[in-house]
Amino acid sequence: MKRAAQEELRIFALALQFLTRLPVPAGNAHSPERLAASVRHYPLVGALVGTLCAGFFWLADFVLPGSVAVLLAMAAGLALTGAMHEDGLADSFDGIGAGANQGSSQGANEDVGHPNDIQRSRILHVMRDSRLGTFGTTALVMALAIKAAALASLPPLAVGIALIVGHGLSRLSCIVVMQTSAYVRQAGVATPMARRLGSLSWVVALTTSAVLLAGLLRLLGPLTAFLALAGLVAGHTLMRLVFERKLGGYTGDTLGAVQQASEVGLYLGVSASVSGWA
Repeated sequence: MKRAAQEELRIFALALQFLTRLPVPAGNAHSPERLAASVRHYPLVGALVGTLCAGFFWLADFVLPGSVAVLLAMAAGLALTGAMHEDGLADSFDGIGAGANQGSSQGANEDVGHPNDIQRSRILHVMRDSRLGTFGTTALVMALAIKAAALASLPPLAVGIALIVGHGLSRLSCIVVMQTSAYVRQAGVATPMARRLGSLSWVVALTTSAVLLAGLLRLLGPLTAFLALAGLVAGHTLMRLVFERKLGGYTGDTLGAVQQASEVGLYLGVSASVSGWA
């Protein structure tokens, strides 16, 4: 039992090390098998990031206007994660934008459901480019602005809860993509994690997510929980519609895009409920 607990702690440390900039002493724990298993702790790591962001917000909210406190909490999240997912969102839209431009200049020459190899190669090439283009900049600015506006519309308690649950469940959204789509790169950052999860991993990931959803339900009510989940599902689905037909699967960058869209959707759902629109 003790050995199993130590092994699970090593796996969790790898998830924390991969998804955040926190100084995690993983030691010699790294291995392809443990890195693949660490996916099951993504919702828990997300919830931890969200909790730290919520703490920053509540502290700042004592002395600063709510909108400023929201921006500081978001800045804390960017620092904690190294803007990993935001970078993926921007790269995804730069790639898809470049592919769309190329497609329009070449004419429609692809069958529905079968991405054109030249276009896909172009998209993947642009995604690897470290430079930020117009499409990526626009998507990133809009995503951050919508997050800030949605969170600023909430009372302080709801902001903290939304941050914790939003960061946690949006990482589950990434897992769903990894388990229901194909990884399209031969080698990349997400390659070691592009494996099917076993039953234990699903139990861990879903249990963590269920606890987060139960907390949202308990603290903010059933209507808010329903609209938050609906917003998350909508963001997840719409983002996949954007890239899967073009690529025939996912990359590490598009996982970041799905995480961001899911998080934004959840915040919008909470805002719709708490603001009284519903």
